[in-house]
Amino acid sequence: MEAVEVPVLIVGGGGCGLSASVFLSDHGVDHLLVERHPDTSILPRAHYLNQRTMEIFRQHGLDGEVAEQGAPLEKFGKVRWQTTLTGDGPLDARVIHEMDAFGGGALSETYAAAGPVSTTKLPQLRLEPVLRRHAEERNPGRVLFGHELTTFADDGDRVLAEIRDTATGEITKVAARYMIAADGGRTVGAALGVEMRGTPRMVDVTTAYFSADLSAWWHDGTIITWFVNPYRPDLSSTLLEMGPTWGRNCEEWGLHFALGDTDRSDGRAVAARMREVLGLPELDLTLHKLTQWTVEGVLADRYRDGRVLLAGDAAHRQPPTTGLGLNGGIQDVHNLAWKLAAVLTGRADDSLLDTYEAERRPVGGQNVDWGLSTWFHHRVMTDAAIGLGAHIPPEHRASAFTTFFDPSPVGAAVRARGAEIFGTHRAECQAHDLEIGFVYEEGAVVGDGSQPPPRAPMGDVHHPTTRPGHLLPHAWIEHDGRRLSTHDLTGAATGFALLTGPAGTPWCEAAERIAEKFSIPITVARIGSGAEFTDGDGGWAAVRQITDEGAVLVRPDNHVAWRSTAGSEDPAGVLGDAVSRVLARDAEDRV
Repeated sequence: MEAVEVPVLIVGGGGCGLSASVFLSDHGVDHLLVERHPDTSILPRAHYLNQRTMEIFRQHGLDGEVAEQGAPLEKFGKVRWQTTLTGDGPLDARVIHEMDAFGGGALSETYAAAGPVSTTKLPQLRLEPVLRRHAEERNPGRVLFGHELTTFADDGDRVLAEIRDTATGEITKVAARYMIAADGGRTVGAALGVEMRGTPRMVDVTTAYFSADLSAWWHDGTIITWFVNPYRPDLSSTLLEMGPTWGRNCEEWGLHFALGDTDRSDGRAVAARMREVLGLPELDLTLHKLTQWTVEGVLADRYRDGRVLLAGDAAHRQPPTTGLGLNGGIQDVHNLAWKLAAVLTGRADDSLLDTYEAERRPVGGQNVDWGLSTWFHHRVMTDAAIGLGAHIPPEHRASAFTTFFDPSPVGAAVRARGAEIFGTHRAECQAHDLEIGFVYEEGAVVGDGSQPPPRAPMGDVHHPTTRPGHLLPHAWIEHDGRRLSTHDLTGAATGFALLTGPAGTPWCEAAERIAEKFSIPITVARIGSGAEFTDGDGGWAAVRQITDEGAVLVRPDNHVAWRSTAGSEDPAGVLGDAVSRVLARDAEDRV
């Protein structure tokens, strides 16, 4: 049997793998995706899509449909702590604290200034069908669900794999130049001997995916509500909307809760336990799925093994706090797609793919560490804010809540103290700098010796910069009467971009020579007074960090590759050297 030859084989058709398929198609890279399950996820799973991910989706024409199906910001832009969902006792259904989160409320202006698109909430249950449809439309007949990888071997020149049709048992041999492992770490990484280092299997979490009408008791506007039961900690839980309608009339829900002694195989008993946790003994609910999953914080010891590249959960797994898991996986393959395209077309050396690990693994490590930190903090923060803890006898638990809600001066002091403690939760739900401020200090970038901007310890303040390795700052500019973001200057269709000041004509002329020499598209944009692109509100001038004669080279993934704060006597030579370094080309290729 002759092998089917493809440039890239993607193993895994979840959010990460399907995104990789869309991105590769847009870069013109032929590929095959295989997924062992017959369909997309039947579980809600990850549900928050941060600003950077939505910017990436915008670059690939996905953001509109994702936002249309997702929750509008006013429906999820807060987090809340509450005693119980319902009840008529003095401590029932009391709001303990709430705060703006993930770009909502008072944060919306900051997020709007930082990017051309905002965050949204859409669980993988609903996201993956959108991604699958686009993947299939852009790569017809090459997105194969119900097909699993059975064996593979890297012979140095290609990856030889066998794929089994799970319905018929038919085996297909595939020969790929490269393979992306987006399989959650189930198969490929283990077969390669990749070690997942860190803190494994911290705790098991039980989640129920169910339908019920909670409109009589639910408050609009939260992405997550944590219930802290004043009487029985075993009844504390976390409740999340899962759509498809958002807000009070949401039909489907996710509930994280403790099963206790309930037999998980007994659906009736599980439903009864859920009613007990929710405090609604007569609630009419339909349990769709009960799952148990493990919280861990682990990072692969390598992201590349020969011709195999690991992405998403195969490369990093972290607690769900801050929502860096799925978002990080999508950002992994966005980083990887343009590099694979450059290598496969001969525009870059294979060593460019080494920069994938050099760039994304430190970010993955940071996300794992941040997820662990916020997870551990969350577990003690709530108790500290209310006045609970191991030192409080169980029989005194309710009295701590009574004091918290008491209108007396002591109660006011407890609430004020609690508000300050809850404020530290911004490291989890307002970590804007973690979402868009990650930087590639090494890799396909040419540093300029400058220092990075300060980073807020809590991750809640982002400082835009054109320093190499950072995300290009967003600013609205105009060209031929059309308003566009600086981010729109790069991408799969437009390639690299060179942004200059109004006096940057020498750089622009040099870019034309460099684009021809290296066979890469470079979109040139002179921005400012008298230039082809205008900066009407001064947004670009405020963040560009170059003179009118300077230039910024931006990669297809919107990260700054190189910059010159001023002009040069040899712009073609300087720019050619930078492009050659970014593409890992030999020195003799430099202009």
